[in-house]
Amino acid sequence: MTRYLLGRLAGLVSVLFVTSLVVFGSIHLAPGDPVSFLLHGRPASPETVAALRSQYHLDDPLPTQYARWLGGVLSGDFGTSAQFHQDVAGLIGSRLPGTALLVGYAALLVAVLGVASGVLAALRPGPLDRAVLMGTGVATATPSFVTAIVLVSVFSVQLGWFPGPGGTPTGFTERLHHLTLPALALALTFAGLLARVTRSAMLDELGREHVEVARARGVPGRTVIRKHVLRNALGPVVTVGGTMLAGLLISTSIVETAFDVPGLGSLLVQAVTAKDFAVVQAITLLSVAAFVLVNLAVDLLAPLIDPRLSLHGEGSS
Repeated sequence: MTRYLLGRLAGLVSVLFVTSLVVFGSIHLAPGDPVSFLLHGRPASPETVAALRSQYHLDDPLPTQYARWLGGVLSGDFGTSAQFHQDVAGLIGSRLPGTALLVGYAALLVAVLGVASGVLAALRPGPLDRAVLMGTGVATATPSFVTAIVLVSVFSVQLGWFPGPGGTPTGFTERLHHLTLPALALALTFAGLLARVTRSAMLDELGREHVEVARARGVPGRTVIRKHVLRNALGPVVTVGGTMLAGLLISTSIVETAFDVPGLGSLLVQAVTAKDFAVVQAITLLSVAAFVLVNLAVDLLAPLIDPRLSLHGEGSS
């Protein structure tokens, strides 16, 4: 176990290092100049431009800029946002709770809707199974921004059940009410995928010989489903679900922008538009780290759910 964890942590460090190189290089190769954003399109003298470039170390060679930024990250300093003129760590810390609540809400919806739909489809072949397959097919094929537009048009504008984009909710209950539509828009695609995975895993387990033997011995149907089918089907469901949880973190930028949610996703979009290097690099590294850590947690949980698996055998990564 220790050797396995050390190996995965070394892999995490390697992935973060390569990611930082790719993001740093791609941002600097993109067209545009952050100085023009800092000036807000106003004309400036060459001295002013030179002072701004010197203040943000934009005149230094790229290796020097990267080494300075990496040294700051290792000491806990992600730099200063050129767009907001704030410490990047504090800026991310102020946006992180909103994104964490949105992702947690969406993950709960994915787990409930996906697993429940998949189990019902596997246990009720016929019209219900076909309806679930059709519904999940539509959900997986619909982009989240289209889902966001439909949800706002129906449930916010026409029915008035939920507030529209924007607003400043106060209190946990009101925040959940405001995040319901964004969480649905974020969760539906992943719920459709998880439902199909759950249905397939359930059907595989229902055809196993030990399930037929248990039924032949007179074991109650609910007990067979709970102990012999659903438990064994949880292995692939948890594996895919963990990957989807990491995917939720990546997909928040579209939903947060569509619903004007002040989270890390919308902050990332603003930073990319403004070429705010420090913010983009910090959020990207945090996203990659979360992705790898979620997959590590899934690998550690897999043998506990299905003892037939081992850490040195089949895993989520």
